[in-house]
Amino acid sequence: MLFSTALFSPSVAFATDTLLIASGCSVSNIGYLNDLAREYERRNPEVTLLVRGGGSPLGISELTFDKTDFAASCMSRRPDDPDYLEFIPVAWDALVFITHKSNPMNNISVDNVRRIYEGTVMNWKQIGGPDMPLKSFMSKPPGMSGAREALEKYVMKEKDIVPQPNSIVLDTSVATWEQMIETTPEGFSSTGFASARRRNVKMLKVDGIAPTKENIISGKYPFRRKLYLVINKLDYLPETRHFVEFATGREGQRIISSLGIPSLADIKQEAK
Repeated sequence: MLFSTALFSPSVAFATDTLLIASGCSVSNIGYLNDLAREYERRNPEVTLLVRGGGSPLGISELTFDKTDFAASCMSRRPDDPDYLEFIPVAWDALVFITHKSNPMNNISVDNVRRIYEGTVMNWKQIGGPDMPLKSFMSKPPGMSGAREALEKYVMKEKDIVPQPNSIVLDTSVATWEQMIETTPEGFSSTGFASARRRNVKMLKVDGIAPTKENIISGKYPFRRKLYLVINKLDYLPETRHFVEFATGREGQRIISSLGIPSLADIKQEAK
C-alpha cells in the first residue's frame, strides 16, 4: 500500500487553505465518507472536503481526467483502469436487496433474486409476496454502479440481467434507486448495506440471513465486498495523502466502525 498509516499525525497543519474534491460511489458517501470528511475537517480546519456522488464509474472517470483529487468506489479495479490509479481498501460493505417498508416480504432466496433479474418474475406473488406487480430498479449496461458489478459476480453467475416490462432502467447511481424504493410500494432493487441502512427502506434477509454488521463481519451473510478510495498515485496533493492515511489509520477505522459498517480492522479482528 502506498500510504503507511504510521505517517499520519493528527497535529499536521497545512500552510494554506485547501479544497479537496471527491466524487463517486454513493454507497460510500452516504455510508461513511461524508461523516468521515466532516470529522477530518474538524481536526484539520485548513482543509475543506467536497464530496459528490454520481456512482463509482463516474468518480473513477473524473479522477482519470483530473477533475477530482480522489474517488470513492465500491467497484474493484477493472482491466481498462489506468495503471496509475491505486485502489485503497477503506471499509467493507455487502450487496443487499431492498423493498418498500410496507411490503410484507422479509426474506428472499438467492434463486428468486436471480429470477427477478432474469426477467421471469412480474409479480411479488410469484416469490411468496403480496399480489402486486414487482417493479425492479436497475442500471443500464454495462453498469453505472458497483451494485451491478456485485450482482453479476455473486448472484447472476454469468446469466444476463434482463429488464422486465415494468422495470425502471436508470443511468444513475444507487442513491436514486434507494430514494425511489422509499416511495414505491411495489419496488425492488439491489444496493449496498452501508447506504441502505440509512434509508427508509426494508433490507431483505437472504435465505434467512439478515444483512447486519455482525453477519457481514463473520461472513455469515454472503456478498461481502470492499469499499475503496482511489487516487492517482503519480499526481496527488499532500492533503489527499493525509486524508487517506487518516481514513485507513486507527482513528479513521474506529470512526467508520462507529457508523455501523464494518471497518477493515473489524474484519481483521474476526479473522484472528
